[in-house]
Formats: sequence, structure tokens, C-alpha cells
Amino acid sequence: MTKTKIAPSLLAADFGNLQRDVEMVESSVADWHHIDVMDGVFVPNISYGMPVIKAIKKHATKPLDVHLMIIDPDRYIETFAELGASILTVHYEACTHLHRTIQAIKSKGMKAGVSLNPHTNINLLEDIINDIDLVLIMSVNPGFGGQSFIENTYGKIKALKELIDRKNASVLIEIDGGVSTENAKKLTDAGADVLVAGSFVFKSKNPKQTILDLKLVAGGN
Repeated sequence: MTKTKIAPSLLAADFGNLQRDVEMVESSVADWHHIDVMDGVFVPNISYGMPVIKAIKKHATKPLDVHLMIIDPDRYIETFAELGASILTVHYEACTHLHRTIQAIKSKGMKAGVSLNPHTNINLLEDIINDIDLVLIMSVNPGFGGQSFIENTYGKIKALKELIDRKNASVLIEIDGGVSTENAKKLTDAGADVLVAGSFVFKSKNPKQTILDLKLVAGGN
């Protein structure tokens, strides 16, 4: 199978059949469960909280890739570690003391990610790139599923890849928003390592097959 990781976004799952959808991801070729946590303040929407993530973890053996779209994420770092998050990603725009936040995440045994909104420049990661494990580039504006892909994303991936290579950093590049089989190969060719797909997977007739199709189309770097 290819090197590219696929992380279905459970925000697009059927919440009335959440166990079923988590188990579908478990039995598919997907690599991670992507979990978007929204607070209605940092983004204009509210997703799910700790009880739901605890329920997901009961049925998940694959890593929980938790993306915090919240203000003051430091308050909840220990909580998400206790809930079983493998990767905890915070937004650059939400952290006043990003280096301290990254160190706090790592001290709890999780991998640390930093997410950038569409308007945020890659160069702002220059001084932190060697301290993080993952950069999540938002290819739509955060807060809602089903949005159209922002074409500028390809250039941002290439710029990030150049920064990672120049700094000799070990960082995965993750893309979230508008990912499909139509753009998956172009994303990985630009340098993406992890593709998040929500509506494209869960709204398809055969989600398990759609995950496989994404994996095959994306190819490896």
C-alpha cells in the first residue's frame, strides 16, 4: 500500500450510527481517525466534546488525530491526553505562546501539530518547525464541512516542504478541506503526507471503497 496516510474526518460521520462509522474506518485502509473539536468561538460552529471522543476511543484502535479549533487550547491538553489522542493539533492563530503549548503537548506523550488557516503564511513556522511533528494546512476556512477547496493550497504545501527540507525537520504535512480523488495525487505530488477527507468519504455510497480509492490515487512521495 502507499505511503500516504488517509484520515477520515468523523465530523462528517452519522452521529446516530457513530460506532458503526468508527468501525468502518477501523476495517478500512485508513490510517487515522481525524477528530475536529470546535468551540463556537475560534470558529463559528460547535462540534463535539469529551464524552463523544471517549465513546469513539472505545471502538478505535487506530490513532486519534485530534484537531483543536478552539481558543486557549492549553486548558485541555491534559484532558485530550487522557482521552487517548495520539496527535494533538492546535491552531497557530489561537496560541499566544506556541512553543510552550507544543512542549506541553509533547510532555503528555502526544505528537504535536500546528494548523494554519488559509490566510496564514508558512514562513511564520520558521522558528518552530523543528519542534513539531505535523503541520495541518487548512485548504478551506475552518468551521464547516463540505466547502470548496482553495487552490492556493498547492503553493503553500510546496513552500512548507521547502522549509522542512531546509531546516532538516521531521514533519508530516496534513491537508484538511475539500480533499477528493480528483486532487489527492496533486496534493501528494506537492508534498502532502496525510489527507483528511470528511464529506467525500462519509457521503459516498461505499465509504470503505472511497477510502481505498483515495489511498490508491494519492500514491506515495
